[in-house]
Amino acid sequence: MTRLWNIARLRNIAGGLAAALVCAAAAAQTGDYPSRPIRLITPFAAGGAIDVLCRVIGERLAQRLGQNVVVEAIPGANTIIGAQALLRAAPDGHTFMITTMSTTVNNRILQSKLPYDPDRDLAPITQLSYGSVLMVAPAGAPYKDAKGFIEWAKAQKRAISYGSWGVASWGHLAGQILKQEQGVDLNHIPYKGDVMAIIDLRNGTLDVAFASPTSAKPQIASGAIKAIAMTGPQRSPSMPELPTFSEQGVPNMDLAIWLGVYAPAGTPRAILDRLRNELKAITAQPDVLDKMLAQGQTPIVNTPDEFAANYRADYPKWDALIKASGAKIE
Repeated sequence: MTRLWNIARLRNIAGGLAAALVCAAAAAQTGDYPSRPIRLITPFAAGGAIDVLCRVIGERLAQRLGQNVVVEAIPGANTIIGAQALLRAAPDGHTFMITTMSTTVNNRILQSKLPYDPDRDLAPITQLSYGSVLMVAPAGAPYKDAKGFIEWAKAQKRAISYGSWGVASWGHLAGQILKQEQGVDLNHIPYKGDVMAIIDLRNGTLDVAFASPTSAKPQIASGAIKAIAMTGPQRSPSMPELPTFSEQGVPNMDLAIWLGVYAPAGTPRAILDRLRNELKAITAQPDVLDKMLAQGQTPIVNTPDEFAANYRADYPKWDALIKASGAKIE
């Protein structure tokens, strides 16, 4: 009995030592991280929804880590320029990026010569949130809903212009789905951010646009533009009064889009986990959560492994949808 007890005790001691070694290894990987200011890349124009969210998160992350967090807006080429800037950074956790799914899904499907490989070059940290975008129109447009827009557009003897925040963005694809499935003659006009598309919508050089609730709501409230329909499987918590396209009888506009957080490949797993855990804590803060919901973003903040698994599961669905939409790189 004594011998058995000693064996069990030795096993417990061995197990404790193994756990301690794991913790020590993780601590060794993180070391004194962060040892200098952190760079948070947002691959969109300053002032847009993602940029605003990044600045809120950056401020809270700086408080928690005890280092400055510098948010750098690097827009262009539907997030490709920002992604390339991320990949030039050292894989030490001092540079990471918050971006839309365009970086790893839309661009991968539509770009024949994408200058990075999402699987090889990016380390997933977390799927930050699910979100929706809406279609907006000039305040004086002679329609008030999605069906009305489709009827009006078909009656015009010209192509209807629509803006989005870039080629292969979800706004671009949403218009292509309408074009293919509803028989509407639509001409896509890409911008470096949805704010700029809304400006052209207001000044009369654009017929409609797809935009985030954050960018669109102030202009809707002022009466300069009006909301037509929301994408996504359900109404957005930011604008619960606005029906989705599906509710209005317009199908295949209901896949939820997401925000992802990435570091350069090769970043130590312990640092990825640390950043994910910090983001989880930040997005749980009531005022940050309220800001995200107001943007139409519902937090997820899953683990790196869960994010990777979701990506593998969802990619074939998006691949089929994007290819069926007929979207092309202009």
